[in-house]
Amino acid sequence: MSLLRPVWVAAASGAFFAAATVPAHAEGVRAGTIISNTATASYESGGAGRTVQSNTLEFRVDELLDVAVASQDGAPVASSGQATLTFSVTNTGNGPEAFVLTADPAVAGNPFNPTIVTLAVDSNGNGIYDEGDQILANGGLGPLLDPDASVTVFVIVDTENAPDGQTVQIALLAEAQTGTGTPGTVFAGQGEGGGDAVAGASGADDQAQGAIVTSVSAVALLKSAAVADPFGGSEPVPGAIVTFTIVAQVSGSGSVANLRVADEIPASTSYRAGSLQLNGAPLTDAADADAGQASASGIAVQLGTVAAGENPNVTFDVIID
Repeated sequence: MSLLRPVWVAAASGAFFAAATVPAHAEGVRAGTIISNTATASYESGGAGRTVQSNTLEFRVDELLDVAVASQDGAPVASSGQATLTFSVTNTGNGPEAFVLTADPAVAGNPFNPTIVTLAVDSNGNGIYDEGDQILANGGLGPLLDPDASVTVFVIVDTENAPDGQTVQIALLAEAQTGTGTPGTVFAGQGEGGGDAVAGASGADDQAQGAIVTSVSAVALLKSAAVADPFGGSEPVPGAIVTFTIVAQVSGSGSVANLRVADEIPASTSYRAGSLQLNGAPLTDAADADAGQASASGIAVQLGTVAAGENPNVTFDVIID
């Protein structure tokens, strides 16, 4: 049986009328629901009022196959080797359905095609790709979704060896397991409760695109120490001052953002107050308007955006106890 449509019922009087008209909406009656209808006519005969009922008609609501896919990333995701794109997949049909999920890197206009590593379903619902998530092969079947239910899908993409500063699009396609086709395509007997399944307005498939911007910049930290003992030498004895220098080497052809350097004060030493410096310029120990802060437990310096080829350095002193 296809989607519900007007059914003309004969009353006892011989007139015909529409018994029921049920519009097909994804958010409407659940697939497999039985709708029944009986017409009634009243009349007078022999001076008495009489009624008569028609036969009862029953309809099983067919399953409407519809889906909506949307990117959950508000901006292109930065990648220096691997990136995770986040999508939502929503069953907008009126019956439970699973969807085949396929990520496609070959989107028209891409300067290069990255590699799809894997897909994952956010099984624990925390919105973050982690070890608790269900891994899917690209083109694998996602979980069964009730009507109007959604699932978060992660697409993990490899952009290693890609040019710097390029933006690429990745498409995620969801297709109803039952089948896809032009709206109105009928899949006989494959709907919920044994009725038919019918492709809805989406054609039972949908896709959305997420974006990745590549960066080939990387950071390496080089740490060195110079010792000045109380006797004018360089022996690490109690009372000696150790000056640590940390160089942040940014390589590649782009830049890194929100670069922060931190270090703990080693055991058996004490931080020498007022010794923190950035590129030879002193920083206050307090957490204030400048880039650094220091305490008995450690130091931290905010370097911000640093371009490739720049090598900012942080220094501070400790005293061996």
